[in-house]
Amino acid sequence: MAFRSGFVAIVGRPNVGKSTLMNSVVGEKVAIMSDKPQTTRNKIRCIYTTDSAQVIFVDTPGIHKPKHRLGEVLNQAALSTLKEVDAILFVVEATAQPGPGDKFIIEHLVKVNTPVLLVVNKIDQLPDKQAVLPIIEAYRDLLPFAEIVPVSALYRDNLDRLVEVLFNYLPEGPMYYPPDMVTDHPERFIVAEIIREKILHLTRDEVPHSVAVEVEEMKERSSNLVYVRANIYVERESQKGIIVGHQGRMLKQVGQLARQDLENLLGSKLYLDLWVKVKKDWRNREQILRQFGYREED
Repeated sequence: MAFRSGFVAIVGRPNVGKSTLMNSVVGEKVAIMSDKPQTTRNKIRCIYTTDSAQVIFVDTPGIHKPKHRLGEVLNQAALSTLKEVDAILFVVEATAQPGPGDKFIIEHLVKVNTPVLLVVNKIDQLPDKQAVLPIIEAYRDLLPFAEIVPVSALYRDNLDRLVEVLFNYLPEGPMYYPPDMVTDHPERFIVAEIIREKILHLTRDEVPHSVAVEVEEMKERSSNLVYVRANIYVERESQKGIIVGHQGRMLKQVGQLARQDLENLLGSKLYLDLWVKVKKDWRNREQILRQFGYREED
């Protein structure tokens, strides 16, 4: 039997569970997860390999109506992915009828020749399995999907079926990455993302969307200790105060939670040195967006 391999985009509105889906399939935490929209800001590539196939998932930022330059860049990053892949997973929620955001994405999906699989996520929140049928019918009227698969990414319900179906849409091809590799992003990127995830979990209101994290230094100081110095950037002094917290308690909590995840990821002890700095209105400043790795795609 020929080996199959290919690239698969995961698209959808913010907060529909795209990162949870990808992490659950791959079996490791590569993309950060949060209940706040626009958690994913980069196209994050995860690799899932079996004896017969390899799929490279591209988790994209949630497509949304942009309110600043960063939002425009995120949308462009997500939409550009549609031209680069062998299949597309369009993730929607089982608990809601198609809304304006879903229809906006479908307007772009109808323009591509790539097979689009509808993934109806969060079926665990439905009273029974039959309750998903009206949602499926509503989406089927909007686009002739190649396949429709209801799942619960959080509880891994029906994920094996999704992967089995997805492999059928991959072309015959080589193993692009070693079988034990789960992401092609450098460690610094993953470290910065996990720190940002903890800030998203612990803060509220406008603060999460105004945060960027940049790892300035990462090196081994001994055989079992990694030193990481990272800057947390916000747009206003008031936001800095929130993240630092009273007597530094919030920043300490961010560090403790991030260090736990990172030590599991890196397999060694970690000294995490966090600093909070202000870059006024950075989300609308082109040069700073490029510095933080947010670039518009062709």
